[in-house]
Amino acid sequence: MSGPELITLGCRLNIAESEAMRAAAADADDLIIVNSCAVTAEAVKQARKAIRQAARRRPEARIVVTGCAAQTDPAGFAAMPEVARVIGNAEKGRAELLFFDRGERADVHVSDIMAVRATAPHLAPAFAAHARAFVEVQNGCDHRCTFCVIPHGRGNSRSVPAGLVVERIAALVDQGHGEVVLTGVDLTSYGPDLPGAPTLGQLVERILTHVPGLKRLRLSSLDSIEIDDRLFALLTQEARVMPHVHLSLQAGDDMILKRMKRRHSRAQAVATVERLRAARPDIAIGADLIAGFPTEDEAMAANSAALIDDCDIVFGHVFPYSPRPGTPAARMPQLDRATIRRRAAALRARAEARRTRWLRTLVGTRQAVLAERGGAGHAPNFARVRFDGAAPPPGSIADIIITGLDDDGLTGLWADGTA
Repeated sequence: MSGPELITLGCRLNIAESEAMRAAAADADDLIIVNSCAVTAEAVKQARKAIRQAARRRPEARIVVTGCAAQTDPAGFAAMPEVARVIGNAEKGRAELLFFDRGERADVHVSDIMAVRATAPHLAPAFAAHARAFVEVQNGCDHRCTFCVIPHGRGNSRSVPAGLVVERIAALVDQGHGEVVLTGVDLTSYGPDLPGAPTLGQLVERILTHVPGLKRLRLSSLDSIEIDDRLFALLTQEARVMPHVHLSLQAGDDMILKRMKRRHSRAQAVATVERLRAARPDIAIGADLIAGFPTEDEAMAANSAALIDDCDIVFGHVFPYSPRPGTPAARMPQLDRATIRRRAAALRARAEARRTRWLRTLVGTRQAVLAERGGAGHAPNFARVRFDGAAPPPGSIADIIITGLDDDGLTGLWADGTA
């Protein structure tokens, strides 16, 4: 093995930061870095499970735990016998913390994330393991949704200067990456903390202007209420911006949205999607949805389920609600776990049915697919395509004839390939 082993859980921002740590510790073959997530209680359980499995598989390795779960509960992870070091989110950029002799007890390097003002001092120089590159442009969140612990893991919102973002993307394009994904905790809040208060739309415009060799630009999760006219125009009119929008919707009932302290109404979410699809009919909509939020009754749950059809959500990310300590929602009247699981399963089934109907409409079309390792890739609308027959070289963008679908997504033939 060459370099550290990375186990990355959670969001695309974690993927970007993992690559930076991989580069920083390129010579540490005996190191396993677990980059954790804390968005749900289940995510924290998965981090602990991954740590135990890694220790059984490589008992000689040093295990470093970082990410949001480590940031919010450093003592809990330091108490695990498998863990050698716990590093906070603000410390991910300190390469020296990845080189140490394993001691008897795990040491902890976690600072007050709310005091952090800088972001992305450790932008990844390369993404050798990925066809697409992930670039952090924003971190932290100034909003306080009642269910969310992430601000305590990531701190307040802060943005990366546009010049630094452009420089990093230009370097990635020079290395051969055809697609770049802009990531952040609250991506649409980009800019107010920078001189001149640029918006996310202005950042995207600057990237497209100053990196003409960039073939495809994709945005991670967006807050629908913060899509202004400039960003809307880019999402619907710029060919290099991919026709795929993932929205942080969370629920489809106005009372639940209010109790979540979300800033949009159900009608606003539906109107945003209707505008997007009217301006760019091929755009694919993804969304985060929480099942079983405290006080949710059957009618409220039905409103959230109906949102999948009303917003034509073809990439539904469904999370069963779990109380996070210290959040206002944890103090609200809770639903029983069986009800939460049942509603989550119903949401997933409805989202999967919507996705399958959408995929069927793509059979017979040609898609420009970004080829990845493993004989598959993603179309501009982010539909996964498995190659039947010859596979294009990883990292290339190939013309694929869509021939059918299977349990994982679409299947297709490389138009220029040979059987």
